[in-house]
Amino acid sequence: MTDLKDEGFDRRSVPLEALETSWTGPDGWSFRKLDWQQDKPRGSILFMTGRADFYEKYLETFHDFHEQGWNVTTLDWRGQGGSGRCGPHPHVGHIDDFATWVSDLVAQFEQWRSSHPGPYVVIGHSMGGHLVMRALTEQRIQPDAAILSAPMLAPASGSMPEWTAQSIAKLMCLVGRSERRAWKPIENPLEPYVPRQELLTHDAERYADEFFWFRDRPFVRLGPASWRWVERAYASTRKLRNRKRLMQMKIPILVLATSTDELVDHATIERAVHWTPNAEMKLFGAESAHEIFREVDDVRQAALAACYAFLDRVAPEA
Repeated sequence: MTDLKDEGFDRRSVPLEALETSWTGPDGWSFRKLDWQQDKPRGSILFMTGRADFYEKYLETFHDFHEQGWNVTTLDWRGQGGSGRCGPHPHVGHIDDFATWVSDLVAQFEQWRSSHPGPYVVIGHSMGGHLVMRALTEQRIQPDAAILSAPMLAPASGSMPEWTAQSIAKLMCLVGRSERRAWKPIENPLEPYVPRQELLTHDAERYADEFFWFRDRPFVRLGPASWRWVERAYASTRKLRNRKRLMQMKIPILVLATSTDELVDHATIERAVHWTPNAEMKLFGAESAHEIFREVDDVRQAALAACYAFLDRVAPEA
């Protein structure tokens, strides 16, 4: 097993061996894709990022798994990063329905599985974790294992009841604002803003990587979600509270979570893990914010160690 920490990796450069291409979905949509393969892989990982993410943010994590012998494949979601936009404003994250993303994931999973060697592992962060979980509970993908990082099984409640927040979003859609942003940006687009950083990571340098990519590849930048996104997010997360569906899932799942997460609801994650037969959790506290794979070294190393041990058990090398 390689050292968990590799000081030589440049997080602000796409590795030469990683192939940046495009993938065309069944409906003709063009997705930006990255594929980092091994000569003799121990298996293949499909990594799905979160809301407003782009794959450059996770190059370091791709490197970590690649060093462990895995092929790593990822693509930007429809409407994010380099995969175009679904609404008229380039900096507003819009989608008609989360079911569209689930179908995209299913199509990509099938193509990826047919062209890469197993065992097959799907990793999803935040919104990506939510969409992976939907595809799993709907039995539309069947990987050998899954890892969910701070999955958005429910948005953080804050001070407003969920039904109120969804009702407001519905009203805004009804009055013609479905494609408008649901909140104002809380940072200068090209400069780090500390309050936002505290929601995501305690590591200032890793946080600043995002803004490097905004300058280097401006097309990856995305801002607030649309009102339609918000309304559909509440509707979609509610589908994941079906206890019967969760109890029927047999795929091994590792959930990385933090009890102090301010972006997703931790109690909902706890219940889902409790109800899912083969799920287990690596839990962090105040030492970790939402982006666990982009946290300070001690947190990252603990999270990666949990992932490696889990995969050694449920998806061992042939």
